[in-house]
Amino acid sequence: MTVTLADVAARAQVSPATVSRVLNGNYPVAASTRERVLKAVDELDYVLNGPASSLAAATSDLVGILVNDIADPFFGIMASAIQSEIGGPGGRAGGERLAVVCNTGGSPERELTYLTLLQRQRAAAVVLTGGAIEDARHKAAMDAKLRKLADAGTRVVLCGRPPAPETGAIALAFDNRGGGQELTEHLIGLGHRRLGYIAGPEERTTTRHRLEGHRAALAAHGVEEDPRWTVHGRYDRRSGYEATVELLRRDPSLTAVVAANDSVALGACAALRESGLRIPDDVSVAGFDDLPFSIDVVPSLTTVRLPLAEAGARAGRIAMGREDAPPGGIASVRGELMVRGSTTGPRA
Repeated sequence: MTVTLADVAARAQVSPATVSRVLNGNYPVAASTRERVLKAVDELDYVLNGPASSLAAATSDLVGILVNDIADPFFGIMASAIQSEIGGPGGRAGGERLAVVCNTGGSPERELTYLTLLQRQRAAAVVLTGGAIEDARHKAAMDAKLRKLADAGTRVVLCGRPPAPETGAIALAFDNRGGGQELTEHLIGLGHRRLGYIAGPEERTTTRHRLEGHRAALAAHGVEEDPRWTVHGRYDRRSGYEATVELLRRDPSLTAVVAANDSVALGACAALRESGLRIPDDVSVAGFDDLPFSIDVVPSLTTVRLPLAEAGARAGRIAMGREDAPPGGIASVRGELMVRGSTTGPRA
């Protein structure tokens, strides 16, 4: 059932004109009244000017891009590529589109809040990047919010995020499992059997998928996994450093370390060097993503290259209706193993 301006007015115990003034910001309203109106808007999940698809699509020049951390090159590269495709003419009356990058900081609450704000602004499109949080209640809330956006005419694209087919969103999903398996198989092929693994946060889909790929490679080659060899942490350099110190404390005989991403791998390299170990002579190190610095570190980093810029640009084109959605609304984006100087066979 559609929530109307009159419904909000009744809930806030003000006139419809007052609600309109608060939402449009074109007339001074007492702070207490404004707070009461906005609370009613939240409680009723009211969308300004109604949810009609045609109206939303015709009047909005806003495109939202949700990222976990814009300072992380993984998200910065995708956000830049998305924005490059949604800029230029095409908005209302042929004007420019306005791209708004929303930095969630990894907070589930902020993620939902930003989607609500974009819904109220009748965003033309929303692109969500990176992995999702594995929590049943949050997923249910996210799915409901994405359906409401789609029903209101907003094009929703998931870039590097697991599909959510029941929401109507289009998904360009990274093949993190396949990349994780290929990376570990490379190390096993070099002769490694004692592999430490630095995983990301346990609540992230990206973490689970990459770890599943790693474990699938171990199982396929008959390598028994020791629980001591896996440590979880954040997707940053400091976490990689701390996790590697812990791995070496648990088992100093490890011959390789697989990192959750390239930033984590940098921290792992620093910890190994401080421990007097050479890379790759004593311990091989591998990352994931192939961020720009990966080829310039010494030794250059073996990693899985994800086409972040290409996927972001494609997501932007789909969001703007300049490229057709993939069949079934879902496309798997594969990575490419980049073998460089940080990996070699274990010492005899």
